[in-house]
Amino acid sequence: MLMGKGLWPREVREGEGILPRRRCERHGEGNPCTCAMGNLYRFVEPVVLLLLKRKGRSYGYDLAGDLREFALTDAEIERAALYRTLRQLEANGNVASEWETEQAGPARRVYWLTANGERHLEEWAIVLDHVSKSMGRFVREVRRQAPEEKPAKPAAAPAKAAGR
Repeated sequence: MLMGKGLWPREVREGEGILPRRRCERHGEGNPCTCAMGNLYRFVEPVVLLLLKRKGRSYGYDLAGDLREFALTDAEIERAALYRTLRQLEANGNVASEWETEQAGPARRVYWLTANGERHLEEWAIVLDHVSKSMGRFVREVRRQAPEEKPAKPAAAPAKAAGR
């Protein structure tokens, strides 16, 4: 299947849903994984994509202020991580930007989502849906494996030594 840079095939079925696949150096050809999605440990990328979809055009400073609203973890998202993510998204064709110099004050870089970025956001939705289902299965299995809590037996009184 021919794909554009960074795009995943859309119609790969696994278990409960459609999961994007591509070549992964760790997991091999055609295996579902999130390795290539980048920033998964903090989920910065999908949040930035969603914010740009909602806002249309936005400045990095404004995006930084809204990250907590949609953050997928409790981890603090540092501004450096935001700007690194924006640069990577732009390098991959998911985001475009330009310097805005018409307003009073210093020039500011304004960002917006490209058509490729819209597709990448949809890929993230598929991956996160899969991760959510996998986590749910994991939690159910942990709970299934947990021993049932039974009332503790009272400790036996220490035996008295004979003849005392």
